[in-house]
Amino acid sequence: MQIKKWLKSNSFHYKDFEDIDELVKLKEEQNLSISLGIPTKNVEQTLEQILFTIQNYLQEQYPLVDEIVIIDAHSTDGTAEIAKNHNVPLYLEDDILPEVGQQRGKGEALWKSLAVLKGDIIAWIDSDIRNIDPRFVYGIVGPIIKNKKIDYVKAHYRRPIQVGEALNQTGGGRVTELVIRPIFNLFYPELAAFAQPLSGEYAGRRSLLEAIPFYTGYAVETGLLVEIFKRHGLDVMAQVDLEERIHENQSIMALGKMSFEIQQGVFELLREYKMISIEEDINTVYRVISCSEGVCEVNAEEVKIVKRTPMIEIPMYRESRR
Repeated sequence: MQIKKWLKSNSFHYKDFEDIDELVKLKEEQNLSISLGIPTKNVEQTLEQILFTIQNYLQEQYPLVDEIVIIDAHSTDGTAEIAKNHNVPLYLEDDILPEVGQQRGKGEALWKSLAVLKGDIIAWIDSDIRNIDPRFVYGIVGPIIKNKKIDYVKAHYRRPIQVGEALNQTGGGRVTELVIRPIFNLFYPELAAFAQPLSGEYAGRRSLLEAIPFYTGYAVETGLLVEIFKRHGLDVMAQVDLEERIHENQSIMALGKMSFEIQQGVFELLREYKMISIEEDINTVYRVISCSEGVCEVNAEEVKIVKRTPMIEIPMYRESRR
């Protein structure tokens, strides 16, 4: 079975890449450069420690990461000041490639980051990690450096969840288990091999990422997995166990809207690849019903994702890479 074979050959543990000196040596032998992009919005509580950890360990002690860049979604707290204090470039996502227009969401920030990051290998990590450790970066770039056949790597980990005052050791990843894993098992059973398809820590070769369309919003991770799988197959992808990730869990209401965005992308892809037939346009209005003392009201919000063309097709990007 392909999944069992893949799990043996393309699933790793971060400890497989703990020898940072070896990674640096291999990186230099292959003439590779590595960029780390961090999408941010009001993350002053966690960004300071993230930048200190990565700069101290993976730039000063070991020259593994060649650049760190922040792509910000108009933070109103001290996020920009922290970036400045660490001499890390910060770009407002609206200011990158203004000629292509403005969209919103995480996927937009990641897509636009390709235009400002310079590396041959692009790594992204979320900016709300509370237990940041160098493994969150070297763990996801290690397989690409050590295996020329691997082009894309996803992290997975145990995700504790806050329940009242207690931090339960498991229970995070609700959208994965209730939405994405069932969908993958229905339509893309090979992708069910990924322990956490929605993880926010992943890395890929620029040559792969620049040729793939990106969904804006929270559909970006699912879209990338499906597009890479359909175009290149499972063997170019890998996953790495980072053991544990602690962050602020979102509410059920927020996760519902996230799931709505993701499912928009999934059904668009299913239609695009002619796996199902959908006659009507996919709905983009998300409705929530609230009731009190027998009186119910509907709150409706437009939640629409956009599929961004592969970055390599943007003239300004091609010119800059030349």
